[in-house]
Amino acid sequence: MSKLVPLPDAITRFVPDGASVALGTSLESVIPFAAGHEMVRQNRRDLELVGPISDILFDQLIGAGCVRRVVAAWVGNVSAGLGHNYRRAAEQGVPRAIDVEEHSNLSIGLGLLAGALGVPYLPTRTLLGSDLVSRNPRLEPLEPGLLRVGAIEPDVTILHVQRADDAGHAHAWGNLGVTKEAGLAAESVILTSEEIVPTDVILSDPNRVPLPPHRVRAVCHVPGGAHPSPVQGHYGRDHVAYAAYHRATRDQAGFDAWLREGVLDVPDRAGYLDKVGERWPALRPLVRCPAAPVDYA
Repeated sequence: MSKLVPLPDAITRFVPDGASVALGTSLESVIPFAAGHEMVRQNRRDLELVGPISDILFDQLIGAGCVRRVVAAWVGNVSAGLGHNYRRAAEQGVPRAIDVEEHSNLSIGLGLLAGALGVPYLPTRTLLGSDLVSRNPRLEPLEPGLLRVGAIEPDVTILHVQRADDAGHAHAWGNLGVTKEAGLAAESVILTSEEIVPTDVILSDPNRVPLPPHRVRAVCHVPGGAHPSPVQGHYGRDHVAYAAYHRATRDQAGFDAWLREGVLDVPDRAGYLDKVGERWPALRPLVRCPAAPVDYA
């Protein structure tokens, strides 16, 4: 049975208010911005966002009032450092107060791996002596020299990939971060993909398949769905977009104007890319660098 659905339908069906959603699992690349923007358009509320480094997507969802809680190692704008909406929400409760569960990148990864393995926690020696342990109930000393990292199990993980078929097989390459762990830890997975291809294309190279297809609930064809973050083999990082966002969102009124123009008044991803304008084709790779073929015989 085909799992190929339009992105708005996938968000409606699998991301309800109050859901725990893992995003940005590959750190600075393949961040599912299109899916995040659709959550804003559908006025999702009380979301818990989970991820290591989501760049400005978490900041946008926080500024739109969609978020009640953040479980993350870092939130901000990698180009500029600061996420203005995140800081306003954490310090001033604007547009609403948020709860923050602080992690390191490793403890986020260990928590998701525990969720993927179906175990209540994984032990580690990292973070001992850190003040994160005193502020985060998921991090608990087990015995001298050992720390317990409790399992993180999102309701849904949203992943952007280079290609997928309509059954939920996918290919992802480049920096994968905690993509596999987050996908296996979640109750549901939504894939947004640059390309939809026949199944035999995916199965020809099983080493690039991050998840078994039965973990996937929906597949959405969304070319450009990770802009302004990069997708290896498809487009580079749009540094101009990140700098412009940083300038525009210094105050809440500026963010509200950015949100109306860049998300709420844009009907879909194609309309969004039209607004990006001539920068969009300029982000395409100038030189193709395909990997050498492998022989699975």
